[in-house]
Amino acid sequence: MRTKTRTKNRINVITLGCSKNLYDSEVLMGQLRANQKEVVHEEDGNIVVINTCGFIANAKEESVNTILEQVREKEAGRVDKVFVTGCLSERYKPDLEKEIPNVDAYFGTRDLPRLLKALGADYKHELVGERLTTTPSNYAYLKIAEGCDRPCSFCAIPLMRGAHRSTPVESLVDQAHSLAAKGVRELILIAQDLTYYGLDIYKKRALADLLRALCGVEGIDWIRLHYAFPTGFPMDVLDVMRQEPKICNYIDIPLQHISDPILKSMRRGTTHTKTNALLESFRKEVPGIAIRTTLIVGYPGETEADFELLKEWVRSQRFERLGCFTYSHEEQTHAFALEDNVPEALKQERANEIMEIQSQISWEANQERIGGVYRCMIDRVEGGYFVGRTEFDSPDVDNEVLVDASKWYLRLGEFAELRITGASDFDLYAEPVEPTQPMS
Repeated sequence: MRTKTRTKNRINVITLGCSKNLYDSEVLMGQLRANQKEVVHEEDGNIVVINTCGFIANAKEESVNTILEQVREKEAGRVDKVFVTGCLSERYKPDLEKEIPNVDAYFGTRDLPRLLKALGADYKHELVGERLTTTPSNYAYLKIAEGCDRPCSFCAIPLMRGAHRSTPVESLVDQAHSLAAKGVRELILIAQDLTYYGLDIYKKRALADLLRALCGVEGIDWIRLHYAFPTGFPMDVLDVMRQEPKICNYIDIPLQHISDPILKSMRRGTTHTKTNALLESFRKEVPGIAIRTTLIVGYPGETEADFELLKEWVRSQRFERLGCFTYSHEEQTHAFALEDNVPEALKQERANEIMEIQSQISWEANQERIGGVYRCMIDRVEGGYFVGRTEFDSPDVDNEVLVDASKWYLRLGEFAELRITGASDFDLYAEPVEPTQPMS
């Protein structure tokens, strides 16, 4: 017997995976809202759209489990329709249609007009760049390009997202003006590869030009760079970062490994020596820069010697921020032809070792910040604390600055001068330099 359905004609968009997927969900939601559709993000609705991730095994498993969960809701009568879009659907649509047939329709990463039509909406060309943001009102992601032309052996992104396509500077500046008018203070620039920006449409690496243009947008105070590729990094970006106070002294540059045989097999186009020289340039040209990187352990053929070299390198570089993934053997990638010969348990053990090293580095660096005063953006209130960030921290992945909300009052979405009073591995504790008592 069918149970009562949820609010009629309310579309619930569920986002899985990275910030680029979140951006796509926001664009979808903006189009639906412009079509006078009631749309929510990860709340109750009788129509469900799942924006999936298909990057690595864990992400694929989460996506499949979410689809199955929503199909069960449909079979129980609590949901009327389930649609699936995004990377997993782009990559495995025939298999998904066969294995989970009770989904109403599957769409790929470039099927937005078709998805909108299935939802009873028209694709509005005049809304290109407009979206319904889901992040706290003070920051937003700005996707500056789609797809990727890099040949990395382990990565399936080009299969799901296609070739690199830059968005023109003028369009991105317009988007920035629109976001600033809505109260956004911080832009987080994202793409599969920021450093390739402009090569397709301007025939040169134009990230520095884009940054200068975005710095001219009134109301935007911070601009943050995510997902830079090390090979061919445009060094003029460092000049802009040093010269423009709006550009955060922060860069996310996934380096993946440091052993030359592994880097060569990964097809990264760089070496141990070149990587170290690039990092040295970052720190020389932008003193105090916070470098975030990600690493992959357990890649096919990774020996104990390769891993020991990686550990020593992490210790010596003392990255301000670091994440570590275990290698995922992905079909249709270049590395799939290699034997996945590092056992899963050993992969996880190696990842844990890397993160233990980084935890100690982070703890030591945070202790050095005690007593310092930092300009922080206040994002939210959670667990009895105002939660903020320095310019050296990106949302969700980096350190947070915690201020006791029972003692002090801070305005959400605004900057505050905070003095660090304590620190743990990945959190800083602070109080305002100019204290304001909490509201009664």
